[in-house]
Amino acid sequence: MKNAYYLTRHGKLERRENTVYFFDDEGNRRAIPIEKVHTIYAYGKVSFTSGVVSLLAKHHVAIHFFNMYGFYEGSFYPREYLLSGDVLVKQVEHHLDSEKRLFLARAFVRGCGENMLKNLRYYERNERDLGRYIRRIENALESLEKQDTVPNVMQKEGEMWEAYYESFGEIFPEDWAFEKRSRRPPENEINALISFGNSLLYTTVLSEIYNTQLNPTVSFLHEPSERRYSLSLDISEIFKPVLVDRTIFKLVNKQMLTKDDFDKTLNSCLLKEDGKRKFLKEWESRLESTIKHRGLGRSVSQRRLIRLECYKLIKHFMGIKEYKPFVIWW
Repeated sequence: MKNAYYLTRHGKLERRENTVYFFDDEGNRRAIPIEKVHTIYAYGKVSFTSGVVSLLAKHHVAIHFFNMYGFYEGSFYPREYLLSGDVLVKQVEHHLDSEKRLFLARAFVRGCGENMLKNLRYYERNERDLGRYIRRIENALESLEKQDTVPNVMQKEGEMWEAYYESFGEIFPEDWAFEKRSRRPPENEINALISFGNSLLYTTVLSEIYNTQLNPTVSFLHEPSERRYSLSLDISEIFKPVLVDRTIFKLVNKQMLTKDDFDKTLNSCLLKEDGKRKFLKEWESRLESTIKHRGLGRSVSQRRLIRLECYKLIKHFMGIKEYKPFVIWW
């Protein structure tokens, strides 16, 4: 089984014969088992040679780069090796047909909203006063099918995220105040965690798309862009409440992170290096944890759920089975 590999320090990647080594800024050397790695995540300044690129491409290993805020900067994305002309044609067709695109845009937002409700209802059972937030999300979901344009669908999604994030004040301890979402830069600890987690999810989804016949630039909820892989944004919406938010809830509510894991400077809030390591450890643990899949009748990792979502989209494009978004059942 292949795993993700995380670089949290500055340094350089060098190839020595058929092995890649990481030399950090203190001169320490680590061998990276490329045959056992599917993705590398670089959170420090990392340089590398063409020899490294050649070996990574041979083994279909992508590298995702992040800046000091934990925001995604870019990727080394090896040449696609699972190309399918039929799938690409059908995927583009579903983007160009306004009704087909609208169907998928609604589906992504519906999956996102249902997963938000799963989280809130869990905490409501634990004596949190979340009823008013749940009703706002339910109302937005009820009106979703009436929206006849993608921008209107995105507006409903925005209403759901607004209610959902407002509920965080009831979920987190009092000293972890959260009033509103702020992004660039994040203004407090919870915003820093959300931004860090969302960027991590975006690249995790991108790596899973890479291992299917889907084209990551042809999207349905978000507008395609030359500067981003917008299908990854679409699929990420479904999994943010499932993977990112549940990771954050555990790290904060179980006191696995403290205020000392953050650096507040120049009106921004960032995870320190140790804080990033704690988040990444819990993130990888969550992705590799398994659940019994209802449809397959066997256990799969939560990372695998993302790949399965991609396969569901392919079946939808090819007219095999209508797409239904993933909704958590546990």
